[in-house]
Amino acid sequence: MNKIKYVFASMLFLFGALAYAQEEGDAKEERKPGHVNQSRFKQLYEEFSTPNTYRSASGAPGPDYYQQQADYTMKIKLDDEKARIDGEETITYHNNSPDDLEFLWVQLDQNVRAKDSKSPLRNGNGVSFAYMAGDFAQTYVTEPFDGGFNILEVKDASGKPLSYTINQTMMRVNIPKALKSGEKVSFSIKWWYNIPDHTVNRARSGFEYFAKDGNRAYVIAQFFPRMAVYSDVEGWQNHQFWGSGEFALPFGNYDVSITVPADHVLDATGVLQNRDEVFSKEMMKRYKQATKSYDKPVVIVTQEEAEAAEKSFSTATKTWKFKANNVRDYGFATSRKFIWDMQAVKIGGKDVMAVSLYPKEGNPLWEEQSTKAVAQTLKTYSKHTFDYPYHKAISVHAKNQGMEYPMICWNYGRPNEDGTYSDRTKYGMISVIIHEVGHNFFPMIVNSDERQWGWMDEGLDTFMQYLTEQEFGKNNADVIAPNDKYPSRRGEAAKIVPYMAGDQSYISPIMSNPENVYQLGPNAYGKPATALNILRETIMGPELFDHAFKTYAQRWKFKHPTPEDFFRTMEDASAVDLDWFWRSWFYTTDYVDIGVKGVKKYYVSNKPTKEMEEYMAARNITEADLPPLVYLAEEDSEDYSADLKGKTPSEVSANLNEFMMDNLTPEERAQVKEPKYFYEITFDKPGGIPMPLIVEYTYADGTKENVTYPAEIWRKNDSEVKRVVSSQKELVGIVIDPKAETADIDTENNAWPKKEEKSDFDKFKDGIKG
Repeated sequence: MNKIKYVFASMLFLFGALAYAQEEGDAKEERKPGHVNQSRFKQLYEEFSTPNTYRSASGAPGPDYYQQQADYTMKIKLDDEKARIDGEETITYHNNSPDDLEFLWVQLDQNVRAKDSKSPLRNGNGVSFAYMAGDFAQTYVTEPFDGGFNILEVKDASGKPLSYTINQTMMRVNIPKALKSGEKVSFSIKWWYNIPDHTVNRARSGFEYFAKDGNRAYVIAQFFPRMAVYSDVEGWQNHQFWGSGEFALPFGNYDVSITVPADHVLDATGVLQNRDEVFSKEMMKRYKQATKSYDKPVVIVTQEEAEAAEKSFSTATKTWKFKANNVRDYGFATSRKFIWDMQAVKIGGKDVMAVSLYPKEGNPLWEEQSTKAVAQTLKTYSKHTFDYPYHKAISVHAKNQGMEYPMICWNYGRPNEDGTYSDRTKYGMISVIIHEVGHNFFPMIVNSDERQWGWMDEGLDTFMQYLTEQEFGKNNADVIAPNDKYPSRRGEAAKIVPYMAGDQSYISPIMSNPENVYQLGPNAYGKPATALNILRETIMGPELFDHAFKTYAQRWKFKHPTPEDFFRTMEDASAVDLDWFWRSWFYTTDYVDIGVKGVKKYYVSNKPTKEMEEYMAARNITEADLPPLVYLAEEDSEDYSADLKGKTPSEVSANLNEFMMDNLTPEERAQVKEPKYFYEITFDKPGGIPMPLIVEYTYADGTKENVTYPAEIWRKNDSEVKRVVSSQKELVGIVIDPKAETADIDTENNAWPKKEEKSDFDKFKDGIKG
């Protein structure tokens, strides 16, 4: 071992002894009680379920993974005069589970609007100082709308009545004998209900009435009794539908016939089977053109034709027939008011139709932007997940609505009556279309349990929405200037700070049921989207993140993932340990707050410091007993000896390790840089969430250096850490998180020297001067 290695080894031993002695001394002064592992960096073994043959530890489906299948044959009739829907359906339920099922659970979501619904009673309320007139009337004056299911009959395959029990929004069908594993059973339900005005009742499904022309535009979903999910995680997922927690549904095949007034235009989930019967010759001609138009939409039903149809009020009917395979739900939209346009989008090796339906009240905004937004969504989401598997994606205009179903969704965004619109309206419409069309991927295909984990579809979709909005802005110069950035409402770290800095009494962990949170938007949409964006941009990097995210999407498309499947897959496919991240962001209401606590400046000295002298005296050690050592003397301390004062950094650094330099080869000596400045910087973390420590150092010559210390820097001390910076230039400034990448809720402690904040009075004076 040469002399320099010996010196370094001795110093390491010595510093280790010093640290141990300090700990030993502390222990003698006060012996603290023991504690359990409270590290935020411990693995999530206590929170996660034990892996099994259904769901593996890697986050992939296990060898025994199964899921049920529910197939539907339906005949639906919409009565436009009464605003009523009647239906008959036959459900064929396949029991692919290893369990024998004694009964079946069917969801009756429209019962949330029954007169005797418990949903309006589930929340406390008090007198408000002001009300919207409509809300006041609906709450205190008008008779409750009766929109629940009226079940007329439930029969088995031979036509015999089956007994059933309705518990609010769930119906238990009592089958005569247990449905064995591997068997299937068919039964039928006949029903009707009154369709709500969704602009009044805030329903996810219903109609909008247009008083000027006397027409309704219908967006219809949750309109039929639907099978509940039976899985290895929950057994029967028969949690009640209270209104906020959305849906959990099995995949299946649908054969649906929908009868509406003959002058209506209709589109729905599935492949239209009788296009030649319901389309005019001109519509067929335009449709064929649309299937080859990749750069702009082709109008199938023009505004002039829609305005003419508004006046017709046909008493005849027309039946539209659709088939859809491997979908988890069904929806349709119909009105004589609809304008209809389409264009083809190349996804992978096939063409997908991007489609829009909207009344004239949506123009000119909808004809300009809707189908364009659908097309961009299909491209971006497919790039980051999997190629969109269905043959179309439909955006339907509906006032104050934003809801999603396989292949079809409702979206708001209406210009003023004179056709003008603000940027807020424009970007709001584009964003909601991206979001709702994006739901085709999460949860319509990656089929998470929305009733229990709202963030798994809303958060992942909002994150993907952010990526799509940014690409939309880059690709559409007519919408946003080339040098401008699309004004995304959610996704960027700074956008979630007000929520995370808010009153903890009204904040819940992301891992909460949607019914049990005060602020569902930030909780299920904004915070998880922001977390994933930070994970992608700041912690993992796009390459690692994108591969892991795509792996999750492809593993679980057309399956039922849980949060753990997502968390485990993201780690499995990236080799990045993220348990600390999931725990902090998803399981707690902690926030990010990291600051600069203090900066100490040191000079090199060959004389022992006071602390070293005390250490040697306590152990009867003299300087002669030690190898030559280098000491750092803190500026303005007793150790900053008189012989250092007044010397320049260059003169001080000349003392640096002369005995080492004498023992180096010329080649080794040429590689040594002699730092002139040494700083000990203490970073503290008042916030609970550990995050990468992103630091910008500024030097006296104006240059800057950016260093990102990984989040693991907090693993041993969750309160503060120290870093020594050695430099040939004087350090004059430090800024933490200079680009606002971590959602730090308090930036006043992010800089050294601390920035002087003007008082409100000074700001007021500046405003007057300006």
